[in-house]
Amino acid sequence: MQQHIEALIFASDSPLTIEEIQVCIKKLLGTELSSEQIQTDIDALVAKYEDEQFSFHIIPIAGGYQFFTKNSYEPTIAEFVKQKLNKKLSTGQLECLSIIAYKHPVSKSDIEQIRGVNCDYAIQKLLEKDLIIISGRSESAGKAILYSVSPYFLNYFGINSTADLPKLKEIEVIEENSIGIPNEVL
Repeated sequence: MQQHIEALIFASDSPLTIEEIQVCIKKLLGTELSSEQIQTDIDALVAKYEDEQFSFHIIPIAGGYQFFTKNSYEPTIAEFVKQKLNKKLSTGQLECLSIIAYKHPVSKSDIEQIRGVNCDYAIQKLLEKDLIIISGRSESAGKAILYSVSPYFLNYFGINSTADLPKLKEIEVIEENSIGIPNEVL
C-alpha cells in the first residue's frame, strides 16, 4: 500500500491530503484505509526520503503532503525558480502580490494607495495565474472586492501559510547582507 501512496504523492502537482489518498485507494483497490494507516505509511516514506541518497523529500504543506527538493539543493533550485518567476511575473505583479500576501484581505484601492499607481492589469494577471483569489467584499461604502493569496500561492512558494513569510526585519537583514550597506546609510 505504501508504494501506492508514494505514487499518488509523487504524481500530484499540489499537496495531497490523507482524505484524498483514502478516496483514491478505495476507488482504485476497493480497500478502505484508516487515516492512521495512511499516516503511518506517509511517516515511513518521510523517513525513507530523509536519506542522503535522495535530493528530495516529502513534507507536510498546505494541509497535505508533497515532494520537494531538499534545502541543500536550494541554490540550484533558487536560480531555476528565479529565472522562471522573472519570466512569468512582472515587477508590478510581484509588488501587488507582496502587498496582498502581507495585508490580505485587501482591496484594489488599498493596493493602489500603497503602490501609488493603477494595478488593474497586475491584479487581472495574478487572478489568471491563480496566485490570488477574490475573498469577499469590504463592509465599507462601495463594498470593494477584497483579494487574498490562493492555496496555489502557498504551494508555488513552498509555505504552509502566510505566517511563514519573512518578517520585515528579516528582509532588512537579508538586504543588508546582500549589498553590505546598512539600510540607514541608504
